[in-house]
This record gives sequence, C-alpha cells and structure tokens, in this order.
Amino acid sequence: MDAFIRFTNQTQGRDRLFRATQYTCMLLRYLLEPKAGKEKVVMKLKELESSVSTGRKWFRLGNVVHAVQATQQSTHATDLVPRVCLTFANLNRVVYFICDTVLWVRSVGLTSGINQEKWRMWAARHYYYSVLLSLVRDLYEISLQMEQVAHDRAKREKSLSQDPLGYSVAKEEREWLQSFLLLFRSLRKHPPLLLDTVKNLCDILNSLDQLGIYKSNPGVIGLGGLVSSIAGIITVACPHMKLKTN
Repeated sequence: MDAFIRFTNQTQGRDRLFRATQYTCMLLRYLLEPKAGKEKVVMKLKELESSVSTGRKWFRLGNVVHAVQATQQSTHATDLVPRVCLTFANLNRVVYFICDTVLWVRSVGLTSGINQEKWRMWAARHYYYSVLLSLVRDLYEISLQMEQVAHDRAKREKSLSQDPLGYSVAKEEREWLQSFLLLFRSLRKHPPLLLDTVKNLCDILNSLDQLGIYKSNPGVIGLGGLVSSIAGIITVACPHMKLKTN
C-alpha cells in the first residue's frame, strides 16, 4: 500500500494510470462495439475515455519544464549517438508540450482564436519525431548489447573449441536463429532497454495513425497505448527499470 501511495503521489504516476485507463477504454470499446446490446456500455466507455483524456492534460501542464531539464541532461551523455538522439528528442518534446498547452487553453475556452486542428497536427508531428529519435537510440543501444553478447560468445566458443561436441552444435545453428538468439540474449540481459524499446514501438503506432502515415484501428492503438502505459508505470514504480543515459 505504501508503494502505491508513493506512486500515486507522483504526477507521472497519476498520468500513467490515467493513460492506462484511457487506452483500456478505447480497447474495450473497440471489442464491444460489434456486439449487440452493448451500446450503453460503449457510450459510457467513450465518455470515460474522453474525461480521462481531458484530465491528463492537467498533469501535462508543467511538463515543459521537465522536458527542458531532460534536454539539458541529455547534452551531457558521453556517447555521441545517444547524446544527439536524446537531445533532439527532448527538444521535440518541449515543442509538443507547448502545443499541448495551447490546445488546453483552447479547450477550456480561455481563447477562441486558435486553429485547433493545426496545433493538434503540430503536436502530433513533434511527438512522432520525439518517439522516433528515442527509438533510434534504443536500436543503437541494442546493437551495442548484441556486439557485446557476440563478443562474449566468441570467447566462450574459442575456449570450447577443443570440445568437438560443443563446437559442432554451435556450427549447426542457422544464421537467422543465431541473430534471433543474439537479440533475445541482449534484451534479456538488459530489461530497461527492452522496456524502453517496447514502449517506444507502441507509442509510435499512435503517432503514425494521427499523422495519416499508417492508419490503424482503435483496437491496435488501444492495445499499444495500454502496453506502453504499463511499461511507463513500471519505470515510475521501479526507477531502476528506467533506461539510463550513458
């Protein structure tokens, strides 16, 4: 219970819970819509989804400051590729949160002279760039992990080269199987990297749909958003599972 209280006391924790609720409603609504007699349930899910989405905007109002701080921190990364990717990803997040704040101002009626569709597209575009750059960073980190695992494996095979059985079994593995096993072992050794990659892959589905690059149905978007939200909840609840900047 103490852990749950600490989690919900954090703005990011509450936002992740709201986000998980939002995408769960979307997924359930998609699954129930084709079924007869579920109209009232679908309508309630739609209303809850809309309310939660509006509530999440309150939690994001101060995120511009956090994004600026994250940009400053990412410039100190020692490796060039993560430094460039994360810096530009966080800069795009700054622009995204500015657009999101403008949309919130328009939605609460503080001003009416804002082109809502234009600002929504700008927000979606910069969010897409942010997620894409984060995903590039993940792929780079995966490649480094795979190189390390391959290097360790080569050392083991060299030490076992005097063992005919061990050597023949290694030689019988197909190329595609070797690559898959290499990827699996790399991600298994680095759970934060796996979690971050899954989260970004799921997040990019929503951006591709919003920008019209690749249209998905609400079921796919809802499932992807739910998985991404669960990954986010894990990183907030367990900080050691968050991918660190080298």
